[in-house]
Amino acid sequence: MRVELQADCYAGLWAHHAEQARRWLDAGDIDEALHAAAQIGDDTLQRNAGGAVAPESFTHGSSEQRVRWFRRGFDSGKVADCNTLDARRI
Repeated sequence: MRVELQADCYAGLWAHHAEQARRWLDAGDIDEALHAAAQIGDDTLQRNAGGAVAPESFTHGSSEQRVRWFRRGFDSGKVADCNTLDARRI
């Protein structure tokens, strides 16, 4: 799960640097990315499938975690801030 959250952070990092270099993002693009991340959190997927939410079975992270790590990469623009393997709080 930590690797998947790191990938979310890297996606945010990529968006940060692409925006800095190209200024190609439209208003609302980051909001759409955050909404998409929230929709594919393990908790949301389990809830939408009609089952109970079982955090011990998460493979990609909760909606909140996925949004938080994407946002972290986008806001900071620093690879070092995407180290989910050493993070105390994922």
